[in-house]
Amino acid sequence: MKLGSLKEGGRDGTLIVVSRNLQRAVRASSIAPTLQAALDDWENLAPRLNSLSEDLNAGRAEGAFDAEMRLFAAPFPRAFEFVDGSAYLPHVERVRRARGAEMPENFYTDPLMYQATSAGFYGPCDPIRLVNEDWGIDLEAEVIVVTDDVPMGVSATAASACIQLIGMVNDVSLRGLIPAELGKGFGFLQSKPRSALSPVLLTPDELGEFWQADKLHLPMRTWINGQWFGEAECGIDMQFSFAQLVAHAARTRPLVAGTLIGSGTIANQDTSKGASCLAERRTVEILRDGKPSTPFLKFGDTLRIEITDPQGRSLFGAIEQSVQKI
Repeated sequence: MKLGSLKEGGRDGTLIVVSRNLQRAVRASSIAPTLQAALDDWENLAPRLNSLSEDLNAGRAEGAFDAEMRLFAAPFPRAFEFVDGSAYLPHVERVRRARGAEMPENFYTDPLMYQATSAGFYGPCDPIRLVNEDWGIDLEAEVIVVTDDVPMGVSATAASACIQLIGMVNDVSLRGLIPAELGKGFGFLQSKPRSALSPVLLTPDELGEFWQADKLHLPMRTWINGQWFGEAECGIDMQFSFAQLVAHAARTRPLVAGTLIGSGTIANQDTSKGASCLAERRTVEILRDGKPSTPFLKFGDTLRIEITDPQGRSLFGAIEQSVQKI
């Protein structure tokens, strides 16, 4: 099934079930008021939501309406927790090589991960709103998963069963602020503003053969100002599966239902597939030409992020944003 939220009913939106073709939707308020409430009692409520999804796809759901993505909030307008990994090591390797740094051996066995901003997410069509375009505004097209309750110390094998939903995130980064923050040795803060979530999140069964070994096996397509930017393969060169990322996050603490886990920027060894963030393209340019030529995002720029199946059908809907000055 596909789940989303409408921009109504308060700060956490109203839970909706969306049809497989993303054309119709129906409020699920009689089952759970919000997606967070559904995750809090997932074992009992998921079967009821799935039954509503079947009715919607069969054309017999009462109260169904046309799905307009501009009216969608993020599926989680705010979440208890969002932790973001960097599971695509080709990106990490190139970035480090561009600045003359070696790749530590433990990066291949111990995932990179940080505590990300979760107090608010942009809806899929909401603008990225910032004060200064000179901060090095960048998109990061990523896959995310959402868990139910995860016990502390869970194994990767057991963590797989805790993954209940899959979607996309544009993890916005301010590249000009990152070096100084990391130089303090205390992690990201100002350099990581709000991110945007895809219109809908899917249960793993919706993906069928494209969800294997806790990885999504489809290309992540991105456009900037209407121009093709990349279509990196999500299932290739992902060093750590989502089950491994969940287990890593839960090593010393339990994760609450509704925790979002990000994959990090999708990147492949094959750079002909383009990029999923501007920093990646600029790194390739530095390694090839000695300097970057692609600028970061400016006010007025637009972006689009989408994953389609081999028949061209959108799975999660598209993240379509502009960059606006506050």
